[in-house]
Amino acid sequence: MSTQHICSNADLHSHSCVSDGTLEPEALAARAKANGVELWALTDHDELAGQARARDAALKLGLPYLTGTEVSVTFAGRVVHTVGLGFDMHNEALREGLHSTRGGRGARAQQMSASLAQVGIKDAYEGALKYVGNPELISRTHFARHLVESGVCNDIPEVFRRFLTEGKPGFVPHRWAGLGDAVRWITQAGGIAVIAHPARYPFTPTEEYALFTEFKAHGGLGVEVVTGNHSAADVVKYADMALEFSLLASRGSDFHSPTESHTDLGALPDLPGRLTPVWQALQDRVHHP
Repeated sequence: MSTQHICSNADLHSHSCVSDGTLEPEALAARAKANGVELWALTDHDELAGQARARDAALKLGLPYLTGTEVSVTFAGRVVHTVGLGFDMHNEALREGLHSTRGGRGARAQQMSASLAQVGIKDAYEGALKYVGNPELISRTHFARHLVESGVCNDIPEVFRRFLTEGKPGFVPHRWAGLGDAVRWITQAGGIAVIAHPARYPFTPTEEYALFTEFKAHGGLGVEVVTGNHSAADVVKYADMALEFSLLASRGSDFHSPTESHTDLGALPDLPGRLTPVWQALQDRVHHP
C-alpha cells in the first residue's frame, strides 16, 4: 500500500485528557481508527506525556502514527498555536522548552479564579480542577467546562463570549513562547512546524502576513489548511497562502471531545489537490504498525 493512499485521511491535530481534551489517548486512537483515519497525531498543548501511549495504542490498532504537540505562542500580542509533527519525543531541548511554556498556567489559573470571584462566581479554580488530567496544563477550557456544569452558562462558546476573552471577567493574559523559540524546538527535534488553524486569529491582513513571513523565516514549513473550524472559504484562502509562502499543507480536526468539537476525528474534507501534503515530507518519521 502506498504512503499516499495510507495518508489520504490524515488527522494531524487532536487533544486528549493529558491537555484539554476529554478522552484518554487510547480512546482517541480507537476513535480515529473506527472513523477511518489512516495517519494520526495526538497534539496535546505544550506536553508530550501522552505521546508514547498514543503511539502504542495506534500501532496495536494498525494505525500509522506521527508524534505531535501544539505549542502556545505569543505573537503581536495575541496567542497563536504552532503544531509540531514528526519530532523525536525524547528530545531534551523540546521537552525543556514545553515545560517552560506551560510553567505559568497554574498562577494564571489562580488569577482567573480571583477575577471570576469578583463577579460572583466562587471557587472556579477548584471547579476547573475536576476536569484537569494534568494540573500543569489547566486552561480556559477547563474553567469553561466547570461554568457549564455549574449552570452559569449553557455551553462553552457562551462561557468564552461572557467571561474568558480579552476585556471580560476571567480573562488573564499569559506570555507564551516566542514564535522563533517554538519553531526552533520543533525543528531541532527533527520535526516540522505548522501554523495551526490560522483563520481563528483576529489579525489584520498586515499582521497575518507578518505572521506567515516570520514563521517561514524562523524555519516553519507548514500551515493547517483543512481543520475543524475552517470554512470552505478559509480553505481556499489558506491554500492560496500555502502556495504563496511555499508551505506544506496540513489537515487536522482539532478534536477535543465527542460533545464539544466542531468536527469528529476523520471527518474532514480532503486537502485541495494543488497543495503538497505535510506528510509527504514526514514519510521517514511515521511510526508504522
